[in-house]
Amino acid sequence: MMQVWYDACTGKQVRYGVAIARRLRTLGHKVILTTRMHPDTVALAQLLKEDFIVVGRYNPKSPMSRLKESIKRQLKFCKMFENQTPDVAISHRSVELCRVAFGLGIPIISTHDTLHAEAVNRLTMPLIDFLVVSKALPESSVKGYGIKKIFWFEGVDEVAWIRDFKPVVKYPYDKPLIVVRQLEEKAAYAKGRSDWTKKLAKKLTSLGNVVFLPRYQRQSEEGLIVPKEFVDSATLVSQADLVVSAGGTIAREAALQGVPTIVVKSFEKLYVNDYLAAKGFPIFTVELNEAFEYAKKLLGRKWDVKDLLNSLENPVDVIERVIKEEIHSDR
Repeated sequence: MMQVWYDACTGKQVRYGVAIARRLRTLGHKVILTTRMHPDTVALAQLLKEDFIVVGRYNPKSPMSRLKESIKRQLKFCKMFENQTPDVAISHRSVELCRVAFGLGIPIISTHDTLHAEAVNRLTMPLIDFLVVSKALPESSVKGYGIKKIFWFEGVDEVAWIRDFKPVVKYPYDKPLIVVRQLEEKAAYAKGRSDWTKKLAKKLTSLGNVVFLPRYQRQSEEGLIVPKEFVDSATLVSQADLVVSAGGTIAREAALQGVPTIVVKSFEKLYVNDYLAAKGFPIFTVELNEAFEYAKKLLGRKWDVKDLLNSLENPVDVIERVIKEEIHSDR
């Protein structure tokens, strides 16, 4: 039995961590799950009925606030593991996990799909021992960091929790249902981006009921449905007739469930989305001025993607293999 530490910094990573933890527990490993205070993390962990230790918080107010919170988290992790260190540390490039695990000599496994998160990549990639990454990404994007071993898989991260996904709640929204996810503005990679999402969301109300999912502030918006409480994106998009976003996790969660998804170009090329589109999943990357016309054409169509989804590789299988062959065998 090994003691495994997983740190989740966002809602997506909570989902990922739970998928990994549940698999590893069946193999007899003990898993410590940690997260930070963030708009989605704690609420999603509660929905999934998993016990995460909350360490620190996300505070993107300024570069100084980010740095201070990151250092505080690292110190708290040091205290947590003062008497016994985990055998392996896993994350989706958690800055704090990577720094602490590296300092304590704990092997680091990481997943990665966000090339535009340059600050996070520069702080974490050189410390990673084993990188599990989608074949959607160009090899050049992960070379030069000194990573010991890179494991490529034929799929995307979201397969880890969407393949066997069964919604545990049903949201009371009328059809046709359009879900719009607000553009990320506070992450380091989003600096200087203008948010187009509210304006487009209001225009889309002429086609159906629009649920607008804000990133941080849940303020009511005229004509839009803005949930007052946490909403699980994977569940909500399973009920939707159309999803519109800048192309993050919610876009892939929808497309992998056969729900038409419009990605409005907002960041650099998102290789994982183009990869899914090329495989036949209903994910369409368009310019902002094309989005409304695409919405009219796609609204209410549903794709049968079961076989496509089953043809993709689950990254949890790869992580399991890395632990067994690269770490467990060394002990």
